[in-house]
Amino acid sequence: MLANQEQLLVEFLEQLTVEKRASSHTVASYQRDIKRLQNYCTDKAIQQWSALTQSDIRAHIATRHRQGMGSSSLQRELSAIRSFYSFLLKNRCADNNPAQHVKAPKQVKKLPKTLDVDQINGLLEAGTSSVLEVRDVAMFELFYSSGLRLSELAALNIEDIDLHDQSLLVRSGKGGKARLLPIGAKAISALNHWLLQRLKHISLLETAVFITTRGKRLGQRSIELRLALWCKKKGIAEHIHPHMLRHSFASHLLEASQDLRAVQELLGHSNISTTQIYTHLDFQHLAAVYDNAHPRAKKKPQ
Repeated sequence: MLANQEQLLVEFLEQLTVEKRASSHTVASYQRDIKRLQNYCTDKAIQQWSALTQSDIRAHIATRHRQGMGSSSLQRELSAIRSFYSFLLKNRCADNNPAQHVKAPKQVKKLPKTLDVDQINGLLEAGTSSVLEVRDVAMFELFYSSGLRLSELAALNIEDIDLHDQSLLVRSGKGGKARLLPIGAKAISALNHWLLQRLKHISLLETAVFITTRGKRLGQRSIELRLALWCKKKGIAEHIHPHMLRHSFASHLLEASQDLRAVQELLGHSNISTTQIYTHLDFQHLAAVYDNAHPRAKKKPQ
């Protein structure tokens, strides 16, 4: 690249330092990002910044992505390139900003880990030795039985549970939506054991299903800590949180039923695409569903 083009980068970095009062960390990051783009120019025999096109920027970002750079890092690089070209435009050293409409690849959503059925059984059938553990197991059973969110379980009131009908009402789920959910037999049994103990600790007018020994509603953070303590006591090294139990509920139900719509309703998702992301059917399972269901997928007999 020509010497005067190198000088433009130096002036840009000076402007960041003096006029923009950017931190030394920010200036160093911008310098590295633009230097990488400069290496691209060298490889492509591009002599001037103004000669770079939108296609060049896309190609550069695509190469960085193939090298293993994540979405957030590429977004930062694009931000640095846009800032540099804004400087070039202001100083009439470029006619356009080729990075203006280039977007970084979307960040792949990482699915939370799930427990298999044996791990769930090991977690929930470990046995209790105190009143608090009786309560805790009832909570954990309910997470897995009904796929509740942490906030939903903490907000449960006595009138929301119908043991005879084996159901519970989530009065205000995500987005303020209510939904009626079934409760499995194991969770019903655990709830019955806890509700007998609850009567000994309930304070006046407290309606919460899950309470402390002082008779007050158990908070979300306390529920998380109790699950962590339970796992530690049972020798489970892996960090297990309530969301993992909810995800395991969804995954196991979907694998067994193959009914995405039903799982969507149970989870309280307004959009089925959320359920598709939340659950993790593997491709072989999807292919089997396709082969069995699509009218033109089945091979005709010879």
